[in-house]
Amino acid sequence: MKAIDIDVGGTFTDLVLTWDDQRITAKAPTTPYDLSVGFLDVLTDGAEQMGRSVDELLPEIELVRYSTTVAMNRLIERKGPRLGLLTTEGHEDAILIGRGAQWTDGTRISERRNVAVQNKPAPLITRDMIAGVRERVDSFGTVLRPLDEEDVRRKLRKLVDGGARAIAVSLLWSFVNPAHEKRIREIIREEYKGYHVGYLPVVLSHEVVGKVGEYERTMTAVLDAYLQSSIKAEMEATWDQLREHGYRGSFLLTHNSGGSAEIFKTTASRTYNGGPIAGLMGSFHIGQSLGFKNVIASDVGGTSFDLGMVVDASVRSYEFRPIIDRWMVGISMLQATTMGAGGGSIAWINDLLGGRLEVGPRSAGSYPGPVCYDLGGTEPTTTDADVVLGYISPDGYFNGRMPLNRDKAVQAIETKIAKPLGVSVDEAAALIRRIIEQNMASAIKREVHLRGYHPEDFVLFAFGGGGPTHVAGYGADVPTSVIFPQAPVFSALGSSVMDIMHVYEQSRRILFLNGMTQQLIDDYEAYNAPVREMVAQGRADLLSEGLDPDTAVWTVELDMLYGGQVQVKRVSSPLLEIGSVEDAQAVYDAFEKEYSEAFSPHVVNKPGGAYIEGIVVKATVPTEKLELPVHELGSADPSAARVGSREAYWAETGKRADSPVYAFGQLTPGNRVDGPALVEAEFTTIVVPPGKSLTIDEHGLGLLQDSEHAGDNVPAAALEGASA
Repeated sequence: MKAIDIDVGGTFTDLVLTWDDQRITAKAPTTPYDLSVGFLDVLTDGAEQMGRSVDELLPEIELVRYSTTVAMNRLIERKGPRLGLLTTEGHEDAILIGRGAQWTDGTRISERRNVAVQNKPAPLITRDMIAGVRERVDSFGTVLRPLDEEDVRRKLRKLVDGGARAIAVSLLWSFVNPAHEKRIREIIREEYKGYHVGYLPVVLSHEVVGKVGEYERTMTAVLDAYLQSSIKAEMEATWDQLREHGYRGSFLLTHNSGGSAEIFKTTASRTYNGGPIAGLMGSFHIGQSLGFKNVIASDVGGTSFDLGMVVDASVRSYEFRPIIDRWMVGISMLQATTMGAGGGSIAWINDLLGGRLEVGPRSAGSYPGPVCYDLGGTEPTTTDADVVLGYISPDGYFNGRMPLNRDKAVQAIETKIAKPLGVSVDEAAALIRRIIEQNMASAIKREVHLRGYHPEDFVLFAFGGGGPTHVAGYGADVPTSVIFPQAPVFSALGSSVMDIMHVYEQSRRILFLNGMTQQLIDDYEAYNAPVREMVAQGRADLLSEGLDPDTAVWTVELDMLYGGQVQVKRVSSPLLEIGSVEDAQAVYDAFEKEYSEAFSPHVVNKPGGAYIEGIVVKATVPTEKLELPVHELGSADPSAARVGSREAYWAETGKRADSPVYAFGQLTPGNRVDGPALVEAEFTTIVVPPGKSLTIDEHGLGLLQDSEHAGDNVPAAALEGASA
């Protein structure tokens, strides 16, 4: 397999180039003004490592996979086009009213506590750009009021005259009967034709979310319309670069559902948070090959700290209230947490809280970046603290291609942090590290404990450029942290082992278990018909991408609950279709088992009956997975990999010490590095503080543990499954 995997982060663009059994990694600064520039830079670097030009490399590449933060960035910047929304008359204010707790959507816990200053998010569509059209369909799909086409044309012209450059259409119960939404699109095409300069993109809500939930469905359509043109422009530039240099294969985008699909089969909202999900899926697949069933995936990048969990060899944990930026949406998204904490996070004094030192969530990004980049940045960041403390070599950063200005970093921390706090520069830099690592550690504890698990039952994968540098501080409650040679580009590595996946969803209210009679469903067609419909759609989509549907793995997941309860649980159905009482019993048993494990056997309410609320079909085309080499363990002595020493400040002792420096690539299986020490890799530095040890295992991976337990086996629960 010859493939290219790209992960575009806020600071760096990462590449993993797979060439049969060889994997080449590269990084380049992200270019926010035009992402295709950074894309071509990192691609050129990877090609040069193979002794080829981009024009020689790309014609032989079979597949390109791309994880992007374009959707996230455009929402943060609010740089989308002016939108218009057509909805059912009388429901024009639905998205402005929102759900009851809309003001908390997408906010941090610390922000929610200060209720007095909370507001709902500024709407992406103002009230004057929302028009209600005369039509009505009921919950059974029956047309109660025919569509008034002249009213549609009149309202449409008003929106366009108001400046609309894209139209979202969301009518009541359109997912049950989409005829009116489809006719509105035809009218828009009649009025504003595709070959005219003023072409209007149109997004229909039933096509992006085919299930119940007016607010969530409408907001998904609005977000898709808002993001579509921005992502299209960014992707077109990248796509053009690929074609110009001879690439003729598929271009896949990473989805927040855990798979990837052709750019032509991807809606904008599904690319949101693609990078963190790629890292999570990489942790899942690579964790499986290592025998780990319970993994905490932690990614410390330049802008954010991303966190995900693999529990009992499964990532099938979806966001209960999926949020994109500040809005709840209706698409299924794997559970991942992102917070503003990374190498570029800015340290600042909060005068409103008595001069307290805080780090983040604001980031210096890639331009101007940290002060030590010497590109015009003036605000001290986490990376500046790492340089000042001696953990990052100013001459070795970014594999020696990006010299850092340590003096400017010292000056910035001294002026803006140390003097106001009345401490030394070293103490101020150590405080910056301590605060950001505590923030990360709190996020891990919160995520693990709130799901009912214990950190000691997991292993921690530390990746991203800053993961190995900070994991000793934020991973204290997890006994073993695993550091990969490809840690700085792990999300791109994760996308290289992700499967191609399409997800289809429909809302269906089906009585599966009668509470009075305890009889299981006998109308099998009520279950099978929507499954067949979604499978047919999936087969058509795979064929259009040049893939064989017969090689796909087809699975069904069900949103189910007991009567008298409101908590819906998504469960994995053991069967694609139901054809007998035994089949129905197998599906119910799977539901009861997962429901009991998630909530408690005591809340199983069979007398209330069991209901299906929604059906999800997944079409998965497996891809080639990473095979990790196995080596014999040798001597514990790491002296052959030592490349020198560097003075570094260690908070554990409160002073500077001449610390040994080792090359990660020269350490061999069995080697053990005891702290204090620094282990340098191509694009990162592993910080081994006093009391910690780094051991190289048989796969060439670094295991960071407490010195007294160094070399111990990974906790059994991480291999066998965690207990709630």
